[in-house]
Amino acid sequence: MTTTSPTPPDSAHAWGASATAMEFTSRRAPALGTRGMVASSQTLATEAGMRILRRGGNAADAAVAVAAALNVCEPTSTGIGGDAFALVYDAKTKKVSAVQGGGASPAALTLALCRDRGHLGTEIVPSTDALAVMVPGAPAVWEDVIQRHGSGAITLADALEPAIELAETGPPIGPVTAELWRRQEDLLRAQGATCMLTKDGVAPRAGERMPNPELANTFRALGSKGAMDGFYAGPIADAIVDAVASRGGVLTVEDLKRHRTSFPDAIATTYRGDVTVWEIPPPNHGLAALLALNLLEATLPDASKGEEGAEGGVARQHAMIDAMRVAFADTLEHCGDPTHADAARAKLSCDKLVSKAYATARAKHAGLSPEKAAEGPEPGHPGVIGLRPSPDTVYFCVADGEGNAVSFINSNYDGFGTGIAPAGCGFTLQNRGHNFILQEGHVNCVGPNKRPYHTIIPGMATRTSDGSLYAAFGVMGGFMQPQGHLQVVSHMVDLGMDPQAALDHPRWCLGGVGSERGAASVLGATVAVEGETEGGSSRWRETTEALRGKGHPIEVITGLDRTMFGRGQIIARDERGTLWGGSDPRGDGCALGF
Repeated sequence: MTTTSPTPPDSAHAWGASATAMEFTSRRAPALGTRGMVASSQTLATEAGMRILRRGGNAADAAVAVAAALNVCEPTSTGIGGDAFALVYDAKTKKVSAVQGGGASPAALTLALCRDRGHLGTEIVPSTDALAVMVPGAPAVWEDVIQRHGSGAITLADALEPAIELAETGPPIGPVTAELWRRQEDLLRAQGATCMLTKDGVAPRAGERMPNPELANTFRALGSKGAMDGFYAGPIADAIVDAVASRGGVLTVEDLKRHRTSFPDAIATTYRGDVTVWEIPPPNHGLAALLALNLLEATLPDASKGEEGAEGGVARQHAMIDAMRVAFADTLEHCGDPTHADAARAKLSCDKLVSKAYATARAKHAGLSPEKAAEGPEPGHPGVIGLRPSPDTVYFCVADGEGNAVSFINSNYDGFGTGIAPAGCGFTLQNRGHNFILQEGHVNCVGPNKRPYHTIIPGMATRTSDGSLYAAFGVMGGFMQPQGHLQVVSHMVDLGMDPQAALDHPRWCLGGVGSERGAASVLGATVAVEGETEGGSSRWRETTEALRGKGHPIEVITGLDRTMFGRGQIIARDERGTLWGGSDPRGDGCALGF
């Protein structure tokens, strides 16, 4: 066997310089294991989780190690200054538990204040305005996941050790991350976030090491003092408030001290009778994924038989796109913080919109047809249609040898969020308040002590027959997330794809959808479709053209911009107990098992 060494680059940055032309042409085999597995968007973060598993930690312990390591390796998407959510599968009880870590708005944030500050449309613009900073929920989630679901053998400080080492020594930055980092240099300079720039005042290039000693110290404080004393109070809390206040924000120390993780019941629906798909409840939009799956099942009873065969299936892709349009229209209308919505509307989201009866009636009401694209679906209201009342993130997953699994997602929202970095702390603050809509009376209208509509959602699937683990899965990326959930679940259940093949398959995305613009944003949403890669099947190109013929407004996306289709991870467990892992080829990461 002859091997060929790569041609040495002309300069230290030559390989990374090709990042903008990436076509994601590589294909991978699924990772296999029996004792444990980690899948994340950064190889060094995956290794951090593996280290904790090998030390005797379980899936929950390892998940926190991955979350912290990703803050170091991919701060362009995630960090301790953002929010986090998890679904945890317990193999002994066969129960799926939800961990909801979305921070609330400051007590002083009102619609009137936003108007006074010049935000006269339906959203806070720019999204980097300090008014968009909500209370970060991630550090409390990291602690709570270990305390509630950990093995007992690993402390929070133990789980943070790999990330602290990475922050001190500096991980080499992956090519996708480096390019996304470069695109936000101007924001970081404008906000004075020098901790996120090299000593030359620029973003690190691909392969360049990026130490962050300030973040290492923040993690030490969290590990030694705990979330409430080490982050939500004390020097770090003071630094957060000072940074936000200096830029016109209204977040206070009292807002931070008030924060607590919530633990609601997960919401679920069955799909094809084979699997039960679990999501985080409102204000997260896992609701959209479940409704879309129900609509697909109602409108295409046998999705494995598409017009162009199993993989390219025009009928299947068409049905999924229309199902997603309707699901978004309804979710954007009804999804908000249930602690602020009136009881009827809050209950409506979970109990009615995810029911099979609603999906059947809604498909008919929306006029879904196999012949042509849906024309701007208006939001559905159960009472009206005849039913009685009854972009940027990291997603990763971990499974252990006992059959436990954690589906975990952590995000700043837009890249570095607001780009505001508390002095001496080594992280930036999210801009999740941009997800509020500035519309009086809307369930997601901005308001004090309120959680905005939230785009980040981990997914979990169990076998309907016996409750055993089927897969932990997720696809990161703003409003792409429920769309990614719909597509990868259909790929696996309808077409029998393994986790890696399900992630490799080309994807589409309804573009322009946004909670800050409400259900009306669905009306003009284009259908962005991945361009064919070199050596790829012509079937996908033929499917794209057939979808255009059915009336879908298609826009073909190529190169690095294909990251808009999300970067997912999946770990599935078969009936023999073998773990099958997949990691998205659109990112820098990998899945590893042992």
